Amino acid sequence: MSSSAPASSSAASSSAPASSSAASSSAPASSSSASSSAPSSAATADFPCATGDLRSSGSTAQGKVMEEWILAFNAKCGANVNQYGGGGSGKGITDFIGNQVDFAGSDSSLKPEQAASAKTDRCQGADAINLPLVTGPIALAYNLPGVDKLVLDGPTLAGIFAGTITTWNDPAIAKLNSGATLPSTTIQSVHRAEDSGTTENFTKYLKAASAGAWTFDPAKAWAAPGGIAAQASDGVAQEVKGREGSIGYLEWGYATDNKLSVAQINDGSGPVELTGESAGKAVAAAKVVGTGADLALKLDYATKEAGAYPIILVTYEIVCSTGNGDKLPLIKSFLGYAATEGQAVLASVGAAPLPAEIQAKVIASIQGLK
Repeated sequence: MSSSAPASSSAASSSAPASSSAASSSAPASSSSASSSAPSSAATADFPCATGDLRSSGSTAQGKVMEEWILAFNAKCGANVNQYGGGGSGKGITDFIGNQVDFAGSDSSLKPEQAASAKTDRCQGADAINLPLVTGPIALAYNLPGVDKLVLDGPTLAGIFAGTITTWNDPAIAKLNSGATLPSTTIQSVHRAEDSGTTENFTKYLKAASAGAWTFDPAKAWAAPGGIAAQASDGVAQEVKGREGSIGYLEWGYATDNKLSVAQINDGSGPVELTGESAGKAVAAAKVVGTGADLALKLDYATKEAGAYPIILVTYEIVCSTGNGDKLPLIKSFLGYAATEGQAVLASVGAAPLPAEIQAKVIASIQGLK
């Protein structure tokens, strides 16, 4: 059972990383955009410690982040939040609806039929809500000795992963890399073997940004023929690391951990290097499409925002809006920590902090849990 401890003296006043505000200020000023300065509540939100245990599973894209958050939160609060179960977004949602976990991680918001099942079967007639907590940039890691900088775009990536662009010196790639010496090495593309939210978000990007070159529907399951299938992001990293001429999509943290080269993306505003700031700019351009406390986002994968890295995913924590019972204090405490102080650790594990306005909305939704 959870119980609230006295409020920690350290509020989250310094928890929102500077890059969050930097990302938010770079987005368009449209009121429909998710960007703007965060209200003061984002800087002063205080979530008292609570003790007890929590179960969670789901998206592997946030696995490294959850490991860091759980260790730090348990140490700070003397709690026993269980090790994150992982298993993928689909498993997390299934576990959540089946009352096997207290909250789930997912690389995409609940689909209407999943939301209906969660409301009926899990949340006692209340809505389950999507809380975006992690920005997970998707890196295009490549193994091409002698090529220290590589620029790609939506159409060339679609051709590479569909198998219509087959060598690294293809004219379409050469055009984007003027002055570079590209080898005639055969391209070996690497994709996920299992259903994956990373695959779904990457194929959403290909569909939106390839000018029709990607003809497959976005989905968690890889649909294009050919290529090399690898299990989970770590498997993709190992395949790319061990195969000269290969390229694969994977979470940024796995690329940096394995010291892999990462392509820059040019979708119309010039080559953009993957950084926490450039990924944050893409999230800042997202629109909130959920209602009330639900903060499902619509990402603009075809954004031409200057300096924005467009190939991203957002992982949500999915939780009942009400009906959390005796777990409520600990759920609010842990998720509140993740939304405030926890944002500061994201860059160190290959993720990016939330833009300030989205962060403020997430904090308000967590405060409103019952």
